[in-house]
Amino acid sequence: MNVHDSQQMAQILSDAGYVKTDEAGRADIIIVNTCSVRGKAAQKAYSQLGRLRKLKKKKPGLVIGVAGCLAQEHGTEFFKRAPYLDLVLGTHNIHRFPEMIEEINNTKSRVVDTSFHESVRSLGIRTLPPDGDVSAYVTIMQGCNNFCSYCIVPYVRGREESRTSGDIIDEIRFLADNGISEVTLLGQNVNSYGSTLSGDADFPALLRMVSKINGINRIRFTTSHPKDLSGGLADCFADLDNLCEHIHLPVQAGSNHVLKRMKRGYTAEEYLKKIDMLKSRCPDISITSDIIVGFPGEKDSDFQKTIDLMKEVRFDNTFSFKYSDRRGTASEKYDGKIEEEVKRARLCELQALQESHSLEKNRSLEEVVKDVLIEGVSKNNDADITGRTRDNKIVNIAGDIGLTGKTVKARITRAYTHSLRGEMI
Repeated sequence: MNVHDSQQMAQILSDAGYVKTDEAGRADIIIVNTCSVRGKAAQKAYSQLGRLRKLKKKKPGLVIGVAGCLAQEHGTEFFKRAPYLDLVLGTHNIHRFPEMIEEINNTKSRVVDTSFHESVRSLGIRTLPPDGDVSAYVTIMQGCNNFCSYCIVPYVRGREESRTSGDIIDEIRFLADNGISEVTLLGQNVNSYGSTLSGDADFPALLRMVSKINGINRIRFTTSHPKDLSGGLADCFADLDNLCEHIHLPVQAGSNHVLKRMKRGYTAEEYLKKIDMLKSRCPDISITSDIIVGFPGEKDSDFQKTIDLMKEVRFDNTFSFKYSDRRGTASEKYDGKIEEEVKRARLCELQALQESHSLEKNRSLEEVVKDVLIEGVSKNNDADITGRTRDNKIVNIAGDIGLTGKTVKARITRAYTHSLRGEMI
């Protein structure tokens, strides 16, 4: 989602006459787009701002700004830690970016806007990805109404707001007309799409509408909340040929005691029933998840239940983190905080188990022929190209960069924990 926000900001500045540069030393404006979901992401943002201080000394006219969730959360506090900062841009105010830059240049003063609006005007800003890309992000909604006890998203993104299905379909048709063949639908909780609209489509209905757009060969979406996952959505995986066989379904914990304290709105048993429902509709579906270890009050027995759930589901991949307090959330005030070394040990155990499951899943694909959408040059070897299967596996292949944007058939020859090796047929 932050990637798409960055694309929107770049598009707005381009429309205002600015030209993008990959060289920081040549820039007139540098914006750091931030995330505040985890403490580590916040630390990285402050470290990046610290490195920009030297550039500001060399070029006093350089405008340095911070945007995204951390900007929304901290507001003017950023000026205390980074007094050379010029701009703090909140999550509801991307549309004001050029106007705020002009104000800074004219007044030579700092500018901050972290106000919330009833409607987020930037949701419908259309962007095209870099030349040659055939995949694009489309925001269908923003905000969240769930207020999980550990999560800061409702406080920095605001309440749920869904775009009308007509606006979304028009944007995807625009993308298809410009060579995009794969779209990823974005939202903090796509499963509740449409709840703020009257008489419009729900999420399964929206997927069926998108699936009919000429030129769109692959549809993905993120992120889903388990409590809102419906049978109608599961049916889409069985019915829609261009809906990719992958879902990211964050479980967060396998213990009902912890899930209740997290205010997730489901039990481990209910989550497993949703997994069974998905697999019954789409046996080959790839399932990934998010897991937090060391949540306040998590006992060894609670952690073991998370391990047991992982062994039952056997996720294709998980994004796992140590719990960290987020300012203003309910869990910040919870008792029973877990010692750092305990959290670290639990995370290591969980990640080792996941690596064994990921490798097991990938090895089952050896000698299988897969459709791979080529995305560009491999990060590991300039002689290789890389792409993704429909079930979201990364495949590296010896091939020509000219195949970028094409779908090729490849036989999987070697499996690794986080990627696959293939050869074109």
